[in-house]
Amino acid sequence: MSSIFLRIYGGLLFTLVLVAVLSGMALTIINGVRLQDYRESTAQGTFGMMAWQLDRLEPSQWNARMLDWGQRLGIPLEVMPDDQSGLSQRMLDRLSGGRAIVESNSDDSFLVFSRINAQTLLVGTVTDLTEQLASGNATLTRNWLQSFPAAEREQVLSGLGQRLFKYPLTLMDPPVVGLGPRQLALLRTGYPLVMFNPNGRTMTMYVGMEGDSRILRMGPVELLDLYPFRLLATIGLFMLVSMSIAIYVLVRGLERRLRKMEEAATQISRGNLDVRVNMHGSDSIGQLALAFNGMASHIQRLLSIQKEMIRGVSHELRTPVARLRFALEMVADAETPSEREQYINGMDHDIEELDKLVDEILTYANLEQGTPVIRYERADVDHIVAQVVEEHRRLQTRITIEHVPCKALEHRRRIDVDKRYIHRAIQNLVGNACRYAESTIRVSFSVSHDSCRVDVEDDGPGIPEEQRDRVFTAFARLDDSRTRASGGYGLGLSIVRRIMNWHNGQAMVGKSETLGGAQFSLVWPRRQGSR
Repeated sequence: MSSIFLRIYGGLLFTLVLVAVLSGMALTIINGVRLQDYRESTAQGTFGMMAWQLDRLEPSQWNARMLDWGQRLGIPLEVMPDDQSGLSQRMLDRLSGGRAIVESNSDDSFLVFSRINAQTLLVGTVTDLTEQLASGNATLTRNWLQSFPAAEREQVLSGLGQRLFKYPLTLMDPPVVGLGPRQLALLRTGYPLVMFNPNGRTMTMYVGMEGDSRILRMGPVELLDLYPFRLLATIGLFMLVSMSIAIYVLVRGLERRLRKMEEAATQISRGNLDVRVNMHGSDSIGQLALAFNGMASHIQRLLSIQKEMIRGVSHELRTPVARLRFALEMVADAETPSEREQYINGMDHDIEELDKLVDEILTYANLEQGTPVIRYERADVDHIVAQVVEEHRRLQTRITIEHVPCKALEHRRRIDVDKRYIHRAIQNLVGNACRYAESTIRVSFSVSHDSCRVDVEDDGPGIPEEQRDRVFTAFARLDDSRTRASGGYGLGLSIVRRIMNWHNGQAMVGKSETLGGAQFSLVWPRRQGSR
C-alpha cells in the first residue's frame, strides 16, 4: 500500500475482524462449556437422588420405582451397564460422587446419566431440563423427606443438600415471603411451584409437605446467563489489548523508519555527507526517504561543485590578472603613445576575458543550483540548429560551418523542448567545435520514432577515448591537443550536460567518421512526461 492511512486502516480493520472472529469463537466455546456445566448441575440433584435411592433398594424393586418416578416426572428411565452406555472412560470416571452427565440427542432432547453403583447407570430422556428437573427435584426431595419423622427432617435435609445439591434447601413455616394465599393453597394440595426472580437470573422451588405445615424451599438457583458482565468485560479487555498491540506494531514500524531518517539527518548535520537512508517502500515515508537521499546527494554535489569552482576560478583568474599586472607595469614604462595603446588594448582584452569568465561561472552556478522551471513547447529543432549555425557563421570566418538539413517531415521535426535551453546547448557545442576545428564543422539533426539527436562534428584533433568522460566536467581541460591556448574555461560542456539532464536525455562524445575529429551528440526523447 502506498498510503500510510490505508496501511494503518487496513491493518486495524484486519485486526478488528480477526479479534472479532477469535472473540466470537472464544465466547462460543466458553458458553458451550458453561452450558454443559449448567445442564449437568441442574440434572445432578434429581438423578443423583434417584440413583442414590435405587442403590438402597434391591434390584428387583428398581423397575417399579423407576416407573413411578417416570410417571411423576414425565421422564422415561432405564438402567444399563457401563459397557452399554456408549460413554468414554473419561466420562464414566466423571460420574463418581453423585455427578450427572448430559448428552444431546438429535431430536432436541437430552440423555442424562447418573451412577447407581460401580457397574450400573441410571439413564433418562429429558425434553426440558429446567422445568422438568426443577419440578422433579422438589417432588423427589419432598417424597424422600416424608419417609422420615418430622423431627428428623431438618437434619436429613442438611445432609442431602451437602451431598446432591449446589443450592440451599430449607423447611419454612408459613407465611413465606413472596408467596400469596393462592400459591400457599396450591402448595397445600402437594403441587410444586417454581418462582422466578423479577430480574430473571434466579428461580426458587416450593413444595408443601404432607402432614407437616412447613414448606420445602429449594433455591434460589442461579439460571444460566450466556452474556454475564464478567465474561463480556473479559472479551472487551481482550479486544482492547489486541487492538493496542496491533496499533503498537503498525506505529512502531513507522517510528523505526522515521528514527532512521532522524539519525541520517543528525549525521549530515555533523558533516557526514556520505550517509544515506537505506529504506524502501512506495508510501509517504518511503518517498520522503527517497527525497531525503536526493537532497543529501544534491547538497553533496553542490558542495563539491563549490569546492571545484573555488579551485577552478582561482586557477582561471591567475592568468588574466597576471597579464593585467604586467600590462600596468609596462604602461608606466611605455615610451611612445602607440606602445602605450598596445598595452591598453591588451588590458582591455584581459578585462573582456575576465568578464566572460565571470559570466560563465555565474551561468554554471545558476544551472547547478537545481532544476529550473522547464517550459516544454513543440518546436522545430532543425530550425533552432539552422539559427545557431547562422549566428556562428557571422562571427566565424576562418571555419566553414555546414548545416545538414533534416529530411524528416515538418511535423516530425517538432519536438517537446525548452527552446531557450536547447539553443544554449547547441550553441555551446558549436562554439566549442569552432575553437578546435581545422577548417570544417558539420551540424545535423535527426529524429526517430521515440527520440531525436543533434550531432556536431569537426575536423580537429579529436578527443582521446580514455579522456572522453572528463570533457563534461566543469573546468576540465585536456593535456594534449585541446590546450589552454584554444580558449574557453571548461564550463560550456558541463552546462550542456546539465541541460540534457533536464530534458531526460544525455550528452555524448565520440569520433567523427566523416571529418575525423570529435563528434558531440545530444540525444533526448521526442515526448516529455509533462508539457
